[in-house]
Amino acid sequence: MPMKKEVRNPGVEGIALPTRKCEDPNCPFHGNIKVRGMVIEGKVISDKMDGTIVVEHDYMSFDKKYRRYERRRSKIHAHLPPCLDVKVGDKVLVGETRPISKTVSFVVLGKI
Repeated sequence: MPMKKEVRNPGVEGIALPTRKCEDPNCPFHGNIKVRGMVIEGKVISDKMDGTIVVEHDYMSFDKKYRRYERRRSKIHAHLPPCLDVKVGDKVLVGETRPISKTVSFVVLGKI
């Protein structure tokens, strides 16, 4: 029977694997959660929750009536594994997963 790897690659290009090890089951590197769906870049605006951060995602939306783009933003709650060092103001990459809690369906993949 093959041994389990220490660090698992979640399959998203452009992210570095963490050097620290954690025992979190919801970690995409050391746990058993899979990243599928959207991969979004954003800025951390809050890290006051235990194991969860709030990421602000800025994007452009096309207005058909006036035929121009407008800026919009949304807040995304994302799970923060203990093996990553992320604080307020950092730009991060978050990936969509299965629902972890009522409001959390994303997990932090790394700093940009």
